[in-house]
Formats: sequence, structure tokens, C-alpha cells
Amino acid sequence: MSQPTKYIFVTGGVVSSLGKGLAAASLGTLLEHRGLSVTLQKFDPYLNVDPGTMSPFQHGEVYVLDDGAETDLDLGHYERFTNCTLTRFNNLTSGQIFENVIRKERAGDYLGKTVQFIPHCTDVIKERLRDVTLRTDADVIITEIGGTTGDIEGHLFLEAMRQFALEVGHENVCFIHVTLLPYISAAGEMKTKPTQQSVAKLREIGIMPDIIVCRTEHDMEEDHRQKIAMFCNVQPKNVVAFNDVNHTIYECPLDLRRDKLDRLVCEKLGLETDTPDLTEWRQFVNNIINPANEVSVAVVGKYIELQDAYKSIYESLTHAGAANDTRVKILRVDAEKIEDCGADEILKHVDAILIPGGFGDRGTEGKIRAARYARENKIPYFGICLGMQIATIEFARNVCKLEGANSTEFNKNTAHPVISLQEEQEGIEDMGATMRLGANEAKVTPGTKMAEIYKSESITERHRHRYEFNPAYREQIEGAGLKISATSAEEGLVEAVEITDHPFFIGAQYHPEFLSKPNKPHPIFFAFVQAALTRKNDCK
Repeated sequence: MSQPTKYIFVTGGVVSSLGKGLAAASLGTLLEHRGLSVTLQKFDPYLNVDPGTMSPFQHGEVYVLDDGAETDLDLGHYERFTNCTLTRFNNLTSGQIFENVIRKERAGDYLGKTVQFIPHCTDVIKERLRDVTLRTDADVIITEIGGTTGDIEGHLFLEAMRQFALEVGHENVCFIHVTLLPYISAAGEMKTKPTQQSVAKLREIGIMPDIIVCRTEHDMEEDHRQKIAMFCNVQPKNVVAFNDVNHTIYECPLDLRRDKLDRLVCEKLGLETDTPDLTEWRQFVNNIINPANEVSVAVVGKYIELQDAYKSIYESLTHAGAANDTRVKILRVDAEKIEDCGADEILKHVDAILIPGGFGDRGTEGKIRAARYARENKIPYFGICLGMQIATIEFARNVCKLEGANSTEFNKNTAHPVISLQEEQEGIEDMGATMRLGANEAKVTPGTKMAEIYKSESITERHRHRYEFNPAYREQIEGAGLKISATSAEEGLVEAVEITDHPFFIGAQYHPEFLSKPNKPHPIFFAFVQAALTRKNDCK
């Protein structure tokens, strides 16, 4: 008889941004290294149906899955830290819950009953858990509950978790509560009271955490462990320190392994597993911390102030850097500053330039100047989504001499719309989940740099865009030297462009950063960092 699915629920207390997602992802890493199959999911208490329409300033990047779901950026951590491939069923929001319940009510599915938060909304949450269980053969399902315990928004999810634990049996459920141990510098001591109060909030709901993970800036002393254990009704060994890491988030699994979080979870769930062999993971981390080389990459964007806006890109550069035994020093450049100061002033000392995706025309001319600077000065250039479109616009203006060439996103009346709205996007008014989204197959043009990088004629990459290369200009632009190096398998849309007489100048309409992993960097990012290193060495 097969073993029942085991469930881990990760909650957070005291404050937001404690790193619940990293804790969940790191635990997934450790459990996989014990030989278990794992999947993860995120329950978010906001009323948006998904984060697709949310500003990066509000929410960070939108992470896109193979099936086209626009999800929370924590799902990026889940896929990077583990081998799971997630779907839209791995992200649930309050907006989806209420939309589901109201739709059923309007259809008469409740047979005249009064529709209430409990049981009807909590039933939707539990149905999602059962649905994910049926859709995967994972030994363990890790579910992160967004928000902070005590907030009204998250109460429904916690109540549903309490009910679900009763239904599947507490022996199959492990509750992990991530909390904060603040250090009061004026008093010179660490305080456990916020943790005690946060756990008390959980206990009011009827949830008793099995393990408490304490985020700390300083090492947690044994006295603190004993005090938390006593007041929070857990064994001292189940109070786990989660220290701020010094160099990279990929140290997190190693940090949590120090207090044997994975072993505690396996003991709670009755899972018999081997001790994890983290040799390869440690080597990857060591390559990040102690590389032989260093390159600088300018990321020229619109949302530079916010670290999480281009999270997957930064992580992909880290993966590629480690594989090249190279530290990638990222220079975050606001595109508008290039408009004010010029490209040479800001970019003259960098080894490579990357322009990420984005929406809206703010900073567009600065990005175009950055692309021109990279092209004319033979600096490795990588444009992603909008960055590919920017490269096309720049080339059309300055090489093809198409004066005023632009995207119809920025200028609907441009004389030369080298980038235009996709035909299937015409007439669409709703903003949410209406772009070209998810995994699509593309054919790589033989004899190109892309063919050399991928070593395959067929690739599958994730997309998130409305605008595309205008095929009416293909012959003219290709004739001038901007090669079409990949096209979509079904529609023939331009997926990638490159300049053949440049050391590295590639634009990709898709988002390769969503498929990069720590010990398996995306091939374009690997080649990009390699090109940056080559340029730096050649310039010595």
C-alpha cells in the first residue's frame, strides 16, 4: 500500500517579508536531496485574481508558468530550488476563491443555501489542496500561506488549513511557522515576545505549529530556544534558527540544514529517508562566493529601484556566473538617466548590457540609446521581451535609416511600426491574463548564434507579451544585418534576433529567465556571461 501524501503548511508571523517563500523552497531542496518528490504552492490573500495586472512596484515580478499562469514570484523560488514544474493550480488567491464562490452562487449550485465564508470559501481552498494532490505524484506538498498571521485577509486560509488537517489526519500534516526574533540594539538583546504573540494568534485559530523557524540577524542562543519552546508548546529541537545569509539566497538550505529542519519534518510526518547529500549544492554556493573571475553587467530598466522587479533575471545571471566560475556584478541603471546623461557616461566601464522586459514608454529612449551603444561598441547585449523589441527599433532607426521607427505601444502613429500589436490582441479590452502567455515552441534558424547556444532546432520557452516584430519589415531589417534566429513553430512569429558580425548581440521575445536553475543555467544566460568574460579579458 502506497504511503499517503504528506502536507506541510508554512505560515508567517510578526511582519511580512520574512522569507517564508525561501524557507519553503529551501525545505523543498532538502527534502528532494533526501530522495522525496516535492511540489509547492502559494496561497495569497489579496483580492486580485492573479498578480498579472499588479505593478512591479507593488508586487515585484510576475512569474509565468508553462501553462501561461501569471503567478507570485515565490513560485519562481519554488521552481528554481526544486525539480517541480508548477501549473496554475499551484497558486490560489482570495480573488480566485471569491470569483469561484460567486460564480457558483449565480449558477444556483448552492441550492438556495445562504453562502458564507465558512464553509463555502474554505471548501474552495480545501478543494484546491485535493486537486493538487490528484494532479501530482509528489510525496510531499508544501503550501506557503501568504500574509502575516493575525491579518484579517489570511484568516480564511488558516481556518481551511485547520479543517484540512483534521480531515487528512494530523500525522500527515506538519505546520511550520516562520517568525521574527528582533534584536534591540539599545538593549543589546534579542526579544522572543513577538514570536510568542504570533504563535498565540495561531493557537486562537486552532493551529498548533509543529516547528518554529526564527529569522534572526544574530545567532540564536540556547536560552532563547528554550524560552520559545516553553511558551509556544514545542520541543526545543523544533525551534529552528534561520539566519540572514551573507552572500546568496542559495545558502538558505545549508543554513536550515544546520538545525536539521528536514529531519524534523520527516520525523513529524513519519517519512523514512536517507541523509541528504548536498555536495553539488555546496559546490554551487562556493562558486558564487569564491569565483575566480568577475564581470559587470548593466541591467537597464524601468523598475530598477525595486530588487524583486527583475528577480528571475538577477538569479539567472547568478546561475550563469557560477557555471562560468565568475561573479556577476550587476549595475542597476535607470533608463531615464541614460536619456539625461548619455550612454557613454554610464555604460563605458561595463562588460555587458541587458535590457529586460517591461511595459509603457517611460525610459524607452534611454533603452534605445543603451542598445545602440552596445551595438556600436561591440559590447555583449542581451534583450529580453521588450529588450528584443528595443534592439529592433534601434536597428531600424540607425542602420536601416527608418526615421522615427517605433513600436505602436509607444507611438500608435509611427511612420514605421517595426513592432506592432499581435493580430489576436486586436479588440481585447480586459487586461488580466489576455497576453500571449506560457510555453510555446520555436524553431531555431540553422547557422545562427542561437543554434550554437541551444544545440537544437526546436526550443520551448515561456512568453508574456502583446507586441511583436512586424513581419512587414522582416526582409528590409534582415537585409541590413539583423538576423531572425528563431520563429514560433505554429504562427511564424519572430522569437529571436541577432547581429551576425557582433561578439554577442541577441534579443529574445520570450523570457528565458523563467527556466534557469542553480546547477542548470539557461544556455543564453550562460553564453551571455561567457561573452562578457571574454570581452573583459580581451580588453586587459
